[in-house]
Amino acid sequence: MATGYPEPAGRTGKAATIHEVARAAGVSHQTVSRFLRGQGGLKPQTLQKVTQAIEKLNYRPNLAARSMRTRRSGRVAVVLPGPTDFVPTRLLNGAADAAHESGYLLDVVGLEGDASARADRMHTLLHPDNIDGILAFAPLATRMAGLDLTSFPVPVLVEGEYDDNMRAQGLLADAAPMAEIVRRLAADGHRRFVHVAGSDLWASARNRRKVYEATVAELGLTSCAVVDGDWTVRSGWEAATTVIAGCGATAVLAANDRVAFGVIQGLQSLHIDVPGQISVVGWDDEEISRYMRPALSTVRVDRERQGREAMLRLLALLRGEEPESLAHPPGLNHLVLRQSTGPAPGA
Repeated sequence: MATGYPEPAGRTGKAATIHEVARAAGVSHQTVSRFLRGQGGLKPQTLQKVTQAIEKLNYRPNLAARSMRTRRSGRVAVVLPGPTDFVPTRLLNGAADAAHESGYLLDVVGLEGDASARADRMHTLLHPDNIDGILAFAPLATRMAGLDLTSFPVPVLVEGEYDDNMRAQGLLADAAPMAEIVRRLAADGHRRFVHVAGSDLWASARNRRKVYEATVAELGLTSCAVVDGDWTVRSGWEAATTVIAGCGATAVLAANDRVAFGVIQGLQSLHIDVPGQISVVGWDDEEISRYMRPALSTVRVDRERQGREAMLRLLALLRGEEPESLAHPPGLNHLVLRQSTGPAPGA
Protein backbone atom coordinates (compact mmCIF):
# COMPACT_ATOMS: atom_id res chain seq x y z
CA MET A 1 0.00 0.00 0.00
CA ALA A 2 1.33 3.42 -0.94
CA THR A 3 2.11 5.64 2.01
CA GLY A 4 2.48 8.94 0.20
CA TYR A 5 6.08 9.23 1.46
CA PRO A 6 9.08 8.64 -0.80
CA GLU A 7 11.18 5.57 -0.08
CA PRO A 8 14.89 6.08 0.62
CA ALA A 9 17.06 5.78 -2.44
CA GLY A 10 17.44 2.16 -3.52
CA ARG A 11 14.64 0.91 -1.29
CA THR A 12 11.51 -0.95 -2.39
CA GLY A 13 9.36 -0.55 0.73
CA LYS A 14 11.02 -3.47 2.56
CA ALA A 15 12.49 -2.80 6.00
CA ALA A 16 16.25 -2.36 5.93
CA THR A 17 18.41 -5.03 7.54
CA ILE A 18 21.51 -4.70 9.69
CA HIS A 19 23.56 -6.11 6.80
CA GLU A 20 22.32 -3.36 4.45
CA VAL A 21 23.23 -0.75 7.05
CA ALA A 22 26.71 -2.29 7.29
CA ARG A 23 27.17 -2.20 3.50
CA ALA A 24 25.99 1.42 3.30
CA ALA A 25 28.39 2.42 6.08
CA GLY A 26 31.29 0.37 4.72
CA VAL A 27 31.69 -1.59 7.98
CA SER A 28 30.95 -5.09 9.22
CA HIS A 29 27.53 -6.08 10.55
CA GLN A 30 29.26 -6.84 13.88
CA THR A 31 30.28 -3.18 14.07
CA VAL A 32 26.69 -2.06 13.47
CA SER A 33 25.56 -4.51 16.15
CA ARG A 34 28.06 -3.03 18.60
CA PHE A 35 26.76 0.44 17.77
CA LEU A 36 23.14 -0.62 18.38
CA ARG A 37 24.03 -2.19 21.73
CA GLY A 38 25.71 1.05 22.83
CA GLN A 39 29.13 -0.54 23.21
CA GLY A 40 32.14 1.73 23.21
CA GLY A 41 35.44 1.54 21.37
CA LEU A 42 34.22 2.72 17.96
CA LYS A 43 36.11 5.50 16.17
CA PRO A 44 34.27 8.83 15.71
CA GLN A 45 34.32 8.46 11.93
CA THR A 46 32.83 4.96 12.25
CA LEU A 47 30.07 6.26 14.51
CA GLN A 48 29.30 8.98 11.96
CA LYS A 49 29.17 6.50 9.04
CA VAL A 50 26.85 4.10 10.89
CA THR A 51 24.58 6.93 12.06
CA GLN A 52 24.29 8.32 8.54
CA ALA A 53 23.54 4.86 7.09
CA ILE A 54 20.83 4.22 9.68
CA GLU A 55 19.21 7.57 8.90
CA LYS A 56 19.49 7.13 5.13
CA LEU A 57 17.92 3.65 5.18
CA ASN A 58 15.44 4.53 7.96
CA TYR A 59 16.63 1.41 9.77
CA ARG A 60 14.64 0.22 12.78
CA PRO A 61 15.84 -2.73 14.92
CA ASN A 62 13.56 -5.78 14.94
CA LEU A 63 12.62 -5.77 18.63
CA ALA A 64 10.41 -8.84 18.38
CA ALA A 65 13.17 -10.97 16.88
CA ARG A 66 15.69 -9.72 19.41
CA SER A 67 13.29 -10.41 22.27
CA MET A 68 12.89 -14.04 21.13
CA ARG A 69 16.67 -14.47 20.93
CA THR A 70 17.59 -12.78 24.18
CA ARG A 71 14.48 -13.32 26.31
CA ARG A 72 14.38 -9.57 26.83
CA SER A 73 11.52 -7.16 26.23
CA GLY A 74 13.51 -4.53 24.36
CA ARG A 75 12.03 -1.83 26.61
CA VAL A 76 13.49 0.39 29.32
CA ALA A 77 11.58 2.65 31.68
CA VAL A 78 12.26 6.21 32.79
CA VAL A 79 10.75 7.01 36.18
CA LEU A 80 9.59 10.55 36.97
CA PRO A 81 7.99 11.99 40.11
CA GLY A 82 4.22 12.35 39.88
CA PRO A 83 2.12 14.34 40.04
CA THR A 84 4.49 17.25 39.39
CA ASP A 85 5.25 20.19 37.12
CA PHE A 86 8.69 18.67 36.60
CA VAL A 87 8.62 17.45 32.98
CA PRO A 88 12.27 17.17 31.94
CA THR A 89 11.76 17.24 28.17
CA ARG A 90 15.41 17.75 27.33
CA LEU A 91 16.50 15.00 29.74
CA LEU A 92 13.99 12.63 28.17
CA ASN A 93 15.12 13.54 24.66
CA GLY A 94 18.72 12.70 25.48
CA ALA A 95 17.77 9.45 27.21
CA ALA A 96 15.41 8.44 24.41
CA ASP A 97 18.01 9.08 21.70
CA ALA A 98 20.55 6.84 23.45
CA ALA A 99 17.94 4.12 24.05
CA HIS A 100 16.67 4.17 20.46
CA GLU A 101 20.18 4.03 19.02
CA SER A 102 20.67 0.77 20.93
CA GLY A 103 17.34 -0.61 19.76
CA TYR A 104 15.29 -0.05 22.91
CA LEU A 105 11.84 1.44 23.26
CA LEU A 106 11.31 3.89 26.11
CA ASP A 107 8.41 3.87 28.59
CA VAL A 108 7.86 6.88 30.88
CA VAL A 109 6.32 6.16 34.29
CA GLY A 110 5.24 8.63 37.00
CA LEU A 111 5.54 7.43 40.60
CA GLU A 112 3.22 9.07 43.13
CA GLY A 113 3.18 9.08 46.91
CA ASP A 114 5.85 8.86 49.58
CA ALA A 115 8.99 6.72 49.53
CA SER A 116 7.20 3.51 50.52
CA ALA A 117 4.46 4.04 47.95
CA ARG A 118 7.04 4.67 45.22
CA ALA A 119 8.88 1.49 46.18
CA ASP A 120 5.65 -0.53 46.00
CA ARG A 121 4.79 0.91 42.59
CA MET A 122 8.28 0.16 41.32
CA HIS A 123 7.69 -3.51 42.08
CA THR A 124 4.12 -3.53 40.80
CA LEU A 125 4.43 -1.59 37.57
CA LEU A 126 7.94 -2.35 36.40
CA HIS A 127 7.92 -6.13 36.10
CA PRO A 128 10.99 -7.81 34.55
CA ASP A 129 8.76 -9.52 31.95
CA ASN A 130 7.92 -6.07 30.57
CA ILE A 131 11.00 -3.96 31.31
CA ASP A 132 14.72 -4.71 30.96
CA GLY A 133 15.98 -1.78 33.04
CA ILE A 134 14.94 1.37 34.89
CA LEU A 135 16.40 4.90 34.80
CA ALA A 136 14.97 7.01 37.63
CA PHE A 137 14.91 10.79 37.43
CA ALA A 138 12.65 10.75 40.52
CA PRO A 139 13.97 10.74 44.08
CA LEU A 140 13.86 7.21 45.49
CA ALA A 141 14.49 7.33 49.24
CA THR A 142 15.87 3.81 49.30
CA ARG A 143 16.74 3.70 53.01
CA MET A 144 13.33 4.99 54.08
CA ALA A 145 11.49 2.69 51.70
CA GLY A 146 13.57 -0.39 52.33
CA LEU A 147 14.20 -0.59 48.58
CA ASP A 148 17.39 -2.44 47.75
CA LEU A 149 18.19 -1.46 44.20
CA THR A 150 20.85 -4.17 43.88
CA SER A 151 18.28 -6.91 44.51
CA PHE A 152 15.65 -5.51 42.15
CA PRO A 153 14.88 -8.02 39.36
CA VAL A 154 16.16 -5.64 36.64
CA PRO A 155 19.02 -3.10 36.69
CA VAL A 156 18.07 0.25 38.23
CA LEU A 157 20.05 3.47 37.82
CA VAL A 158 19.04 6.46 39.94
CA GLU A 159 20.17 9.72 38.31
CA GLY A 160 20.47 12.69 40.63
CA GLU A 161 19.01 11.17 43.77
CA TYR A 162 21.93 11.04 46.17
CA ASP A 163 23.82 13.89 47.79
CA ASP A 164 27.25 14.85 46.50
CA ASN A 165 28.95 13.33 49.54
CA MET A 166 27.23 9.94 49.17
CA ARG A 167 27.68 7.13 46.60
CA ALA A 168 26.25 9.50 44.04
CA GLN A 169 24.73 8.65 40.80
CA GLY A 170 23.86 12.13 39.91
CA LEU A 171 24.89 14.73 37.40
CA LEU A 172 21.49 16.27 38.22
CA ALA A 173 22.69 17.00 41.75
CA ASP A 174 25.79 18.98 40.71
CA ALA A 175 25.82 22.24 42.69
CA ALA A 176 29.26 23.57 41.73
CA PRO A 177 27.98 26.62 39.78
CA MET A 178 26.41 27.97 42.98
CA ALA A 179 29.87 28.86 44.28
CA GLU A 180 30.72 30.60 40.99
CA ILE A 181 27.55 32.70 41.24
CA VAL A 182 28.28 33.85 44.79
CA ARG A 183 31.88 34.70 43.96
CA ARG A 184 30.91 36.65 40.85
CA LEU A 185 28.28 38.68 42.71
CA ALA A 186 30.69 39.31 45.57
CA ALA A 187 33.20 40.69 43.04
CA ASP A 188 30.45 43.11 41.97
CA GLY A 189 30.20 44.41 45.52
CA HIS A 190 27.28 42.30 46.84
CA ARG A 191 27.51 41.40 50.52
CA ARG A 192 23.96 40.43 51.54
CA PHE A 193 22.31 37.45 49.87
CA VAL A 194 19.09 35.41 49.88
CA HIS A 195 18.70 31.91 48.51
CA VAL A 196 15.21 30.76 47.49
CA ALA A 197 15.70 27.01 47.57
CA GLY A 198 13.93 24.16 45.81
CA SER A 199 12.14 21.32 47.56
CA ASP A 200 14.47 19.55 49.99
CA LEU A 201 13.12 16.22 48.70
CA TRP A 202 15.58 16.73 45.84
CA ALA A 203 19.31 16.21 46.20
CA SER A 204 19.93 19.02 43.72
CA ALA A 205 18.14 21.46 46.04
CA ARG A 206 19.97 20.19 49.12
CA ASN A 207 23.34 20.41 47.39
CA ARG A 208 22.78 23.95 46.07
CA ARG A 209 21.78 25.11 49.53
CA LYS A 210 24.86 23.46 51.05
CA VAL A 211 27.25 25.05 48.51
CA TYR A 212 25.52 28.44 48.86
CA GLU A 213 25.88 28.45 52.66
CA ALA A 214 29.47 27.22 52.55
CA THR A 215 30.57 29.83 49.98
CA VAL A 216 28.85 32.71 51.76
CA ALA A 217 30.58 31.69 55.00
CA GLU A 218 33.96 31.22 53.29
CA LEU A 219 33.86 34.73 51.80
CA GLY A 220 32.63 36.40 54.98
CA LEU A 221 29.35 37.46 53.39
CA THR A 222 25.88 37.61 54.94
CA SER A 223 23.02 35.26 54.17
CA CYS A 224 19.91 37.20 55.11
CA ALA A 225 17.68 34.15 54.60
CA VAL A 226 17.30 30.75 52.98
CA VAL A 227 13.66 30.48 51.91
CA ASP A 228 12.18 27.01 51.52
CA GLY A 229 10.53 26.87 48.11
CA ASP A 230 9.04 24.25 45.80
CA TRP A 231 10.51 25.10 42.36
CA THR A 232 7.42 27.17 41.37
CA VAL A 233 6.85 30.76 40.22
CA ARG A 234 4.51 31.20 43.20
CA SER A 235 7.25 30.35 45.71
CA GLY A 236 9.50 32.99 44.13
CA TRP A 237 6.75 35.63 44.27
CA GLU A 238 5.98 34.85 47.91
CA ALA A 239 9.65 34.96 48.87
CA ALA A 240 10.07 38.34 47.16
CA THR A 241 7.04 39.97 48.76
CA THR A 242 7.36 38.52 52.27
CA VAL A 243 11.12 38.12 52.87
CA ILE A 244 13.44 39.57 50.25
CA ALA A 245 11.94 43.04 49.93
CA GLY A 246 12.49 43.88 53.59
CA CYS A 247 15.71 42.10 54.55
CA GLY A 248 18.29 44.38 52.95
CA ALA A 249 19.65 41.79 50.51
CA THR A 250 21.11 43.00 47.21
CA ALA A 251 21.35 39.59 45.50
CA VAL A 252 18.98 36.63 45.21
CA LEU A 253 19.96 33.15 44.09
CA ALA A 254 16.88 31.24 42.94
CA ALA A 255 16.47 27.47 42.74
CA ASN A 256 15.50 27.58 39.08
CA ASP A 257 14.36 30.00 36.38
CA ARG A 258 10.69 29.70 37.34
CA VAL A 259 11.45 30.72 40.91
CA ALA A 260 13.63 33.57 39.62
CA PHE A 261 10.77 34.78 37.41
CA GLY A 262 8.48 34.84 40.45
CA VAL A 263 11.10 36.75 42.45
CA ILE A 264 11.50 39.39 39.73
CA GLN A 265 7.76 39.81 39.28
CA GLY A 266 7.25 40.09 43.03
CA LEU A 267 9.99 42.69 43.41
CA GLN A 268 8.72 44.71 40.46
CA SER A 269 5.21 44.71 41.93
CA LEU A 270 6.75 46.51 44.91
CA HIS A 271 8.58 48.95 42.59
CA ILE A 272 11.97 47.44 43.45
CA ASP A 273 14.30 47.67 40.46
CA VAL A 274 16.07 44.58 39.14
CA PRO A 275 19.05 44.77 38.91
CA GLY A 276 19.39 48.39 40.09
CA GLN A 277 18.47 47.52 43.69
CA ILE A 278 18.53 43.70 43.75
CA SER A 279 20.25 41.28 41.37
CA VAL A 280 18.57 37.94 40.62
CA VAL A 281 20.08 34.69 39.27
CA GLY A 282 18.16 31.58 38.16
CA TRP A 283 19.14 28.04 37.17
CA ASP A 284 18.45 25.88 34.04
CA ASP A 285 18.47 28.52 31.27
CA GLU A 286 14.95 27.70 30.14
CA GLU A 287 13.91 29.36 26.89
CA ILE A 288 11.84 31.97 28.72
CA SER A 289 14.87 33.23 30.67
CA ARG A 290 16.35 35.19 27.75
CA TYR A 291 13.00 36.86 27.00
CA MET A 292 12.26 38.08 30.54
CA ARG A 293 12.49 41.77 31.33
CA PRO A 294 15.21 42.04 32.41
CA ALA A 295 16.72 38.99 30.68
CA LEU A 296 17.68 36.48 33.36
CA SER A 297 21.21 35.58 34.43
CA THR A 298 21.17 31.84 34.99
CA VAL A 299 23.04 28.53 34.90
CA ARG A 300 22.92 26.84 31.52
CA VAL A 301 22.68 23.05 31.88
CA ASP A 302 23.16 20.55 29.05
CA ARG A 303 20.12 18.40 29.91
CA GLU A 304 20.25 16.39 26.68
CA ARG A 305 23.80 15.33 27.52
CA GLN A 306 22.79 14.46 31.07
CA GLY A 307 19.92 12.30 29.86
CA ARG A 308 22.03 10.61 27.21
CA GLU A 309 24.90 9.81 29.55
CA ALA A 310 22.51 8.49 32.19
CA MET A 311 20.89 6.14 29.66
CA LEU A 312 24.29 4.97 28.43
CA ARG A 313 25.20 4.01 32.01
CA LEU A 314 21.95 2.05 32.32
CA LEU A 315 22.66 0.28 29.02
CA ALA A 316 26.09 -0.65 30.38
CA LEU A 317 24.36 -2.29 33.36
CA LEU A 318 22.12 -4.21 30.97
CA ARG A 319 25.26 -5.59 29.30
CA GLY A 320 26.60 -6.66 32.68
CA GLU A 321 29.24 -3.93 32.73
CA GLU A 322 30.11 -1.46 35.46
CA PRO A 323 28.97 2.07 34.48
CA GLU A 324 31.67 4.70 34.17
CA SER A 325 32.37 6.74 37.30
CA LEU A 326 30.38 9.92 37.63
CA ALA A 327 32.84 12.75 37.65
CA HIS A 328 31.08 15.93 36.57
CA PRO A 329 32.36 16.46 33.01
CA PRO A 330 33.57 19.93 32.01
CA GLY A 331 31.14 22.07 30.08
CA LEU A 332 28.04 20.36 31.45
CA ASN A 333 26.85 23.58 33.06
CA HIS A 334 28.07 27.16 33.31
CA LEU A 335 26.95 30.62 34.37
CA VAL A 336 25.30 32.84 31.75
CA LEU A 337 25.22 36.54 32.70
CA ARG A 338 22.41 38.70 31.34
CA GLN A 339 20.61 41.86 32.46
CA SER A 340 19.12 40.69 35.78
CA THR A 341 22.46 41.05 37.57
CA GLY A 342 24.71 44.07 38.07
CA PRO A 343 26.86 45.85 40.63
CA ALA A 344 25.53 46.21 44.15
CA PRO A 345 23.92 49.60 44.88
CA GLY A 346 26.68 52.08 45.67
CA ALA A 347 29.46 49.70 44.63
